[in-house]
Amino acid sequence: MFENRTAAGNVDRDGRASVVREGATLAVGRDVDASPERTARALRDTRRWPDWSPSVSGVESTDRYVEDGTTGRVRVAGARVPFRVTAATRLRWDWEVARIPATGHRVDRYSGDPDRCRVVIEVPLIAAAYVPVCRRALDRFAALVEGE
Repeated sequence: MFENRTAAGNVDRDGRASVVREGATLAVGRDVDASPERTARALRDTRRWPDWSPSVSGVESTDRYVEDGTTGRVRVAGARVPFRVTAATRLRWDWEVARIPATGHRVDRYSGDPDRCRVVIEVPLIAAAYVPVCRRALDRFAALVEGE
């Protein structure tokens, strides 16, 4: 099992969103009481993004579940902005929005605990002000997945 540390270096034991610097990104993570596979499927489901993301109010996409190369538009602050998934695996995907590298999304497994995982949104350091939005998103996402 891995430890999750807050930005202050304290271990996050309550499952709430924490922030850790990982190289050139800030990793905003939160525990979810669901299997990694179910969690990753929900994270990759473009139809569900508006349900948990405070910044996305609509999605038009070539694929319901993101894959490498998925394209579309997200509605953010009333504007429709193009996006492209630049890399995707079963438990991770990265994208660019309006041709600008954006957040990464991943699901980390806990060794020996198949019904629990950690969801992480990776935020470029230059976009650190977006961390509070990611925390809210992860809380909403966890409630959505755990409530299924």
